[in-house]
Amino acid sequence: MPKIPLPPSEALYPVPVVLVSSGDKDEANIITIAWCGVVCSKPPMLSISVRPGRHSHKIIKQKGNFVVNIPREDLLKKCDYCGMVSGSNTNKFKACNFTMTPSSKISSPMIEECPVNIECNVIKSLELGAHDIFIGEIVAVHADKDMMSKDGKIDFEKARPIVYNHGEYWNLGAKIGYYGFSSKK
Repeated sequence: MPKIPLPPSEALYPVPVVLVSSGDKDEANIITIAWCGVVCSKPPMLSISVRPGRHSHKIIKQKGNFVVNIPREDLLKKCDYCGMVSGSNTNKFKACNFTMTPSSKISSPMIEECPVNIECNVIKSLELGAHDIFIGEIVAVHADKDMMSKDGKIDFEKARPIVYNHGEYWNLGAKIGYYGFSSKK
């Protein structure tokens, strides 16, 4: 099958849809991010990319921490809303009826309604162009008890995360394999 050349773009897909909360109990904000990913396993780190003009960018830079909250499919409309409305003039916790829960290690609050919450301290930020990347060291992870499998791992079928594909939201569908299955005998 011949390949068709395309111009350079953000062609990677899918990417996770996460709600990033930042600030503290007095000034907290939520932003929807699709450009988020694991960047290191030891120590565990992830990155988020945020446009410098976003309200959350200022808060994350000032506070030096953030929480990556992984939403379920039933929170999709609220996820879209948090990506469309500025936190500079809207309290998104109130507008979306989200419960602000204190984190265990950082100032930024967690979103109770999200089944998985990942607390991060910013260890580095880079100015890249349209977006700045914040690299966060993961200092705590929280998961709803009913999202856990019998072997103590997050059950993604129960968690029902959302992914983003170039302007469209999708769900994950079914498991089709696991790491190392190709070499099992």
